[in-house]
Amino acid sequence: MALAQLKIDTTAARLADVDVPQGAASWGNAARADALARVRQMGLPTKRDEYWKYTDPASLTAADAPEAAVFKSDETPLFDAVDRVKIVFVDGVFDADASDDLQAEGLEIERLSDAMATDIHWAKDIYGVLEARGQKPVERPLATLNTALATDGVVIRVTGKAVKPVNFIYLHNDPSSDAILHNVVKVEAGAEMTLLETGPAAARFSKLLEVDVADGGKFNHVRAQGRDHERRAVTHCFARIGAESTFKSFTLTFNGVLTRNECVLEIVGDDAVAHVAGVCVGDGKDFHHDDTVFITHDALNGESRQVFKKVLRNGATGVFQGKILVKEGAQKTDGYQISQSLLLDDDSQFLAKPELEIYADDVACSHGSTSGAIDETALFYLRSRGVPHDEARNLLTLSFLAEALAEIEDEALADDLRDRLEGWLARHR
Repeated sequence: MALAQLKIDTTAARLADVDVPQGAASWGNAARADALARVRQMGLPTKRDEYWKYTDPASLTAADAPEAAVFKSDETPLFDAVDRVKIVFVDGVFDADASDDLQAEGLEIERLSDAMATDIHWAKDIYGVLEARGQKPVERPLATLNTALATDGVVIRVTGKAVKPVNFIYLHNDPSSDAILHNVVKVEAGAEMTLLETGPAAARFSKLLEVDVADGGKFNHVRAQGRDHERRAVTHCFARIGAESTFKSFTLTFNGVLTRNECVLEIVGDDAVAHVAGVCVGDGKDFHHDDTVFITHDALNGESRQVFKKVLRNGATGVFQGKILVKEGAQKTDGYQISQSLLLDDDSQFLAKPELEIYADDVACSHGSTSGAIDETALFYLRSRGVPHDEARNLLTLSFLAEALAEIEDEALADDLRDRLEGWLARHR
C-alpha cells in the first residue's frame, strides 16, 4: 500500500502544473491524451520498482529539473567532417536558422508540430503506437510521459537510400532547461538511412525515438551523449523490425550525473537483424550510467546482439539490464548478449541483470557478464616493451572496448569515436 501511495504522490507532483501540448490534429491530441491516461494508470517509477532498483529515478520524475552547469569545450564538434543533414535543437527547441534545409534525397523530413497539424499523416500509425506496444511485459512510464508531453521533435520518412546521414545536434545553453523531444522514423521497404545524434541537450533531457523498419529496410544509428558533467538524461528507443530488415544502434556516453538509456526492439519479420551496442566511460562518484535493453523475437531466423562495455573509475557506477525474449514459434533465433565492465579502481561498481526467456526449442541464445580490473600480465608485457604506464593502460582499455566499437558499420564514424575515447582517457589519467 505504501509503494502504491508513493507512486501516486510522485505522479501527482510531476503532473500538477503540466500543460499537455495542444493545437495538433485530432489524432495527435488523441495520442497525447491516451498517453497521459496511461501515465496516471501506471504511475511514475520509484527506486522500489524492479527495473529501477539499481537507478534512482527521483531526479527524472521531480516536478522541477535540477540545474546543470553548461559545459564549454574547445573540441571540434563530433561528426563535423561528415557531409550530413544537420537538425539543431537548443535546450529542446528546434533552431531553424542553425539547421540545414529539411530536404534530402531519399528523405522526407518535417517538424513534429507540422506533422501533427495534418489530419492525415503517416506518423499517426507510429507516434505513441510503438511506445505503447513496448509497455508489455515491462511498463516504461517515463516513455509514456514523453509521448504525452513532448514539446518538439521531427518525423522522418525514408523513401529510398538516403545519400546523407541525418544528424540531430542537441545544444545546451540554459542551466535550468528541461527538454522533452519525440522523434519518429519510418523506413519504407528496401529503404536505408543513417541517423547521428550528438550533444547534451539540456539540464534534464527526455528523448524518445520510435523507428518502424519495413521489410528489407536498413536503419543505422550512432549516438554520442555528453559532455556536460551535471546533466541528467532518460532516453528511449522503440523499434519494430520487419522481414529481412536491419536495425543497428550504437551509443557512446561521456560524463553526466545520471543517464538511463532504454532500448525496446520487436522483431516481427523473418530473417531480421537487430544489434544494440554501447560504450560508456565514467569518472567520479556522481557518475551513474544505466543501459536497459529488451529484445523480443517473434519471427523465424532472427538475429540479435547486445554488446555493452563500461569503463568506470573514482567511484563511478554502471548498470546493465538486458533481456532476450524468444516467443513460441520463433525458431532458429540467434541471440547474443554480453555486458562487461572495466573497473579502474576499487571504489567503482557495475550492476548487471542479464536475462533470457525462451519459448522455442531450436535456438542459439547466450548471455554473459563480467567485471574486472586491468590485466596486470598484459600491462607488464607492454611496460617491458617500453610502453609508458599510462599509455599501456589506455591501450588495454581501448582493446577492452573494441568489441562494442566494432558494431559501428561506418569505419570513419568508428574512428572518430575512437579518437574521442583516446582523448578522454588521456585527460583522465
